[in-house]
Amino acid sequence: MGVTGPIRVVVAKPGLDGHDRGAKVIARALRDAGMEVIYTGLHQTPEQIVDTAIQEDADAIGLSILSGAHNTLFAKVIELLKDREAEDIKVFGGGIIPEDDIPPLKKLGVAELFTPGATTTEIVSWVNANVRQAAQA
Repeated sequence: MGVTGPIRVVVAKPGLDGHDRGAKVIARALRDAGMEVIYTGLHQTPEQIVDTAIQEDADAIGLSILSGAHNTLFAKVIELLKDREAEDIKVFGGGIIPEDDIPPLKKLGVAELFTPGATTTEIVSWVNANVRQAAQA
């Protein structure tokens, strides 16, 4: 039985980072592209983010991290999804992420990372092409 309806994305700002303009821009772009977006607000713990994604039956979690804690925060979200048997929820993100940190994060299970300069069109296109592809076919 295939999943129907719009792609559901939780957009979250984990940790102590207090800059959310980019996350709000991405949330609005995804919404304007027809997706259902749940924006969790600032200062969310990985546990809160994963709980929200599961409760909201999300297809993906988009993390915005500018604090430098990307390695720790992405790892914790991935770990919690595994622990909750919710690995079907794709994790992607963006922010200030050094190029050298991207391959290990992808190996950990982060589906895609967008660094400064990525356009909303690029992010929306990636989500449409890579999240719940089978349901849209």
